[in-house]
Amino acid sequence: MPVSNDIRERLLRLADHYESADFIVGDPSWWMHQVVGKHNQEAMAFLASCLSYGSRKQFMPKIGQLLEWSGGEVHRWVAEGAFEDALREDDDSCFYRLYSKKSMNALLQAYRQMLTDFGSMGLYVHRNASDGLAAIQSLCGYFGDKGASVVVPKDCTSACKRLCMFLRWMVRDNSPVDLGLWADFIDKRSLIMPLDTHVLQQSLKLGLLSSGTASMSAARRLTASLAEVFPDDPLRGDFALFGYGVEHD
Repeated sequence: MPVSNDIRERLLRLADHYESADFIVGDPSWWMHQVVGKHNQEAMAFLASCLSYGSRKQFMPKIGQLLEWSGGEVHRWVAEGAFEDALREDDDSCFYRLYSKKSMNALLQAYRQMLTDFGSMGLYVHRNASDGLAAIQSLCGYFGDKGASVVVPKDCTSACKRLCMFLRWMVRDNSPVDLGLWADFIDKRSLIMPLDTHVLQQSLKLGLLSSGTASMSAARRLTASLAEVFPDDPLRGDFALFGYGVEHD
């Protein structure tokens, strides 16, 4: 449905205000800014996105634990299998909510194989995808085939919110928040909005969506609505909807 001028102006104002360095504080994107080097940032961003569900007070310390265990060398920690000291494949104890240490080990073993075969996740995506949706499909397929679907969705039926967020971090450039490490091979106009129940409710209130659940089809419809406001960079709307939530929750 067309976006009204009033809503358009509100979203533009909110995006201008909230896409700032201050946004990073308390956000899971903060972690990727705490490591040095493209490969470490990429690895830290991916692992942070995987754990970013539920309460920030609960998942932020868990992301910090991964950073502490890696000593800031996240890429090497995964590539050399050093994670097995803390996250053993025979340990069914809980790491975070639905994730056991065993399921985290499965994720990291799959990621390690990707690094062995391709050098980095960015190089894997570059070889296997040319847009945002294809990147999500490729990552779901890769980790699903290697038994890590407890952490990474096995397909794109769901909204794949955390993967969409990770891709925002990797692709959007010229941002004080997002890194833009993959901007040269994924067009930011092809990214898909990270959608969860909270964002869905905000979008319904603003008339950006008329109905739906937090699914990939709804995420793509929302992205299309935001592209009316931000045609060159639809996911700038992510900051606008965050700001709307801050001002109206």
